[in-house]
Amino acid sequence: MRAPVAGRVLKIPHKSEGTVASGQSLIEIGDPSALEVGVDLLSADAVRIHPGTRVVFERWGGGGALEGVVRVIEPAGFTKVSALGVEEQRVWVIVAFTSAPAQWQRLGDGYRVEASFVMWEGKDLLQIPESSLFRDGDGWAAFVVEQGKAVKRRVEIGQRNGLSANVDSGIKAGERVINHPDDRVREGVSVAAR
Repeated sequence: MRAPVAGRVLKIPHKSEGTVASGQSLIEIGDPSALEVGVDLLSADAVRIHPGTRVVFERWGGGGALEGVVRVIEPAGFTKVSALGVEEQRVWVIVAFTSAPAQWQRLGDGYRVEASFVMWEGKDLLQIPESSLFRDGDGWAAFVVEQGKAVKRRVEIGQRNGLSANVDSGIKAGERVINHPDDRVREGVSVAAR
């Protein structure tokens, strides 16, 4: 039997002799030089990305990170039960490598990688921990330390990632902020670093 395309044998589902049903797979072939990564994302996350979104692969077994870009976001989702037993709607996202093939050639079909999707990036940003921010009316504020005292500052924040927030105005580089301010921290109270 001739293969319909050139490639390498990836899997032989049924190795010993015997009868096979009509349409049953006999052999899986593929082209390892055309390797792509399929990532199943929560559908709520998948709607925030688009073809061309940059992707970073880490913890794949080799040294350093690999890079790729989103090629396709599948149009149909599927239900998957999480490790906690929660049903989740997920979507397959297909990512093509942009790193040189020599960097990822040891990867193969079905290998594990961890993918991070770059939703936004910038340079020379001032960031503070999100845990130092608190609501102040309709905006945000943080306490900074000036001459050993807590001073409340209204801040304008930009992008946030759950751990840190970009500060657009209100705090300057080099100023110290109070992380996790509780109800004992208020304007003018003496503070000391721990």
